[in-house]
Amino acid sequence: MTAATPDAPLWQPGPDRIEAAAVTRFQNWAATRYGAPADGGYAALHRWSVDELDTFWRAVAEWFDIRFSTPYESVLGDRAMPGATWFPGATLNYAEHALRTAEDPSRADTPALLHVDETHTQLPISWAELRRQVGALAAELRALGVTPGDRVSGYLPNIPQAVVAFLATAAVGGVWTSCAPDFGARSVLDRFQQIEPVVLFTVDGYRYGGKEHDRTETVAELRRELPTLRAVVHIPLLGTDAPEGALAWAALTSADTEPVFEQVPFEHPLWVLYSSGTTGLPKAIVQSQGGILLEHVKQLGLHCDLGPEDRFFWYTSTGWMMWNFLVSGLLTGTTVVLYDGSPGYPDISAQWRVAEQTGATLYGTSAAYVMACRKADIHPGRDFDLSRVQCVATTGSPLPPDGFRWLHDEVADDLWIASVSGGTDVCSCFAGAVPTLPVHIGELQAPCLGTDLQSWDPAGKPLTNEVGELVVTNPLPSMPIRFWNDPDGSRYHDSYFDMYPGVWRHGDWITITDRGSVIIHGRSDSTLNRQGVRMGSADIYEAVERLPEIRESLVIGLEEPDGGYWMPLFVHLADGATLDDDLRAAIKRTIRDNLSPRHVPDEVIEVPAIPHTLTGKRIEVPVKRLLQGTELAKAVNPGSVDNLDLLHFYADLAATRRRQASCQSP
Repeated sequence: MTAATPDAPLWQPGPDRIEAAAVTRFQNWAATRYGAPADGGYAALHRWSVDELDTFWRAVAEWFDIRFSTPYESVLGDRAMPGATWFPGATLNYAEHALRTAEDPSRADTPALLHVDETHTQLPISWAELRRQVGALAAELRALGVTPGDRVSGYLPNIPQAVVAFLATAAVGGVWTSCAPDFGARSVLDRFQQIEPVVLFTVDGYRYGGKEHDRTETVAELRRELPTLRAVVHIPLLGTDAPEGALAWAALTSADTEPVFEQVPFEHPLWVLYSSGTTGLPKAIVQSQGGILLEHVKQLGLHCDLGPEDRFFWYTSTGWMMWNFLVSGLLTGTTVVLYDGSPGYPDISAQWRVAEQTGATLYGTSAAYVMACRKADIHPGRDFDLSRVQCVATTGSPLPPDGFRWLHDEVADDLWIASVSGGTDVCSCFAGAVPTLPVHIGELQAPCLGTDLQSWDPAGKPLTNEVGELVVTNPLPSMPIRFWNDPDGSRYHDSYFDMYPGVWRHGDWITITDRGSVIIHGRSDSTLNRQGVRMGSADIYEAVERLPEIRESLVIGLEEPDGGYWMPLFVHLADGATLDDDLRAAIKRTIRDNLSPRHVPDEVIEVPAIPHTLTGKRIEVPVKRLLQGTELAKAVNPGSVDNLDLLHFYADLAATRRRQASCQSP
């Protein structure tokens, strides 16, 4: 159904789909057992989930049959943020839950993992084989002296060995952390040196874009600069022998050993993730075994509606939280698809080809990839058999309205489109997919269960149909238990709780509509506030990048010392395009007509490319600081940027503007 008016949904689930959805079955069950509302649909269930927070999470734990080897004393021992304590007294193990499908004789020989590389050759790993490898490796980690709380690191691409290494680490109670092998040594060391790993899993190289990339020198540097390492495990992705002093992967995973799952407290660390770290070292975010387990079964089992018959594919790397989220698909008995390669090789249709060949039922990608496909005028629904794809989900940045329309028109008209928003900070979503709700163009369907998501003005007043700060007013199980090397908790507190004491402020501008949907406008710390009218940068990008001449853009709003406001728009042009007066006029007209005359840029400036973090986000705040005169070394952490040379352009531009201003001064 195509939207005829702004209020008409682009997609509406049918009665059979609503009835069959896990979230519907959960609501009916919770109504009988825990007093959840039987009527009122998702909106009523969500309100109950935040009003009766303890009861909701108790219901989630029971519904998904969470195995507490020691029972919990209460659901929430302390509700304070930061510092909430979940399920005190309970012990469990994440890896035990991720592998328990292997205990079912009817499923043991079906695929747990389906690995695909750029040759599009599929390698299935059965549940039984995955469990065997994890058991063997966990025993070897214990033999190496790895004990609960020790850190284990991976410099690995999105391959089955990375999943095995992570699950074996979790099985012994170790703390996992990973970086993708396209990260340079300095970027990896900025992360791993903070947490002092005792084991490092590495590859000799990786394949990307049809080429082999040797990483032996980088691995050698990591070994030299990580003095806490007791062992290095070599995975010969390019076929090389293990270097001197390294252990061979095959030798560590050959035994037929039943896994032993260390039973750890609910709040025991599971992994360390890293923020984009645009200034200073990346924040080393610690999340718990129990918190991630509960949050992910809720998110994947209820919101994504995943189960044993599904195949879950999300294009990601091990350096992004979406890899951790993807692996958690195992918790629902789902077959997880691991694609290791370029998103655009041999052509831009690569991800759609993977979705077709693997029979993916939920396919996740980035908004940027969707828009690139749209610009390239490809036709996935015509050229590929995507009949098994029930949902296309996007994250990384807001999916523009044209992206919704393109997916609807070019993939399938009966397609559930789930634009989701969350963050590394919670390794989950605040708002997004709900299989029983309609999809409106440009909107996330609803806040997630258990998440009291609100939009606040600067005074802490909740807003409806107005832009405000994204806040969460109650704790989530997957909120960080701490930052690494933050003994007094000050860095953690200042990151989220400084503006509104006791309330999580995420740093995004959002609108919560009167129908309960959510619109993400971009980062609040790089928001464009001109003449009192606030606008997120994502709104500008969505409008400007409709123009075929614009490959990508970056907008900055700069408060100047004299009280003025300078808003430049930097554009990376498509091949063959020229930034002439006609194109400048078209850009300004597009913004004026589609957004606001107050947000027409003061200048449109061509740049060779747009800088990003290593996880693909446009770097707005550091560029703003550079334009304000901050030195490059203080404005950005060099290890967090995909191309540091691009930032020199903005530093030079700031110096030129200062000289011009000095010459004009009386």
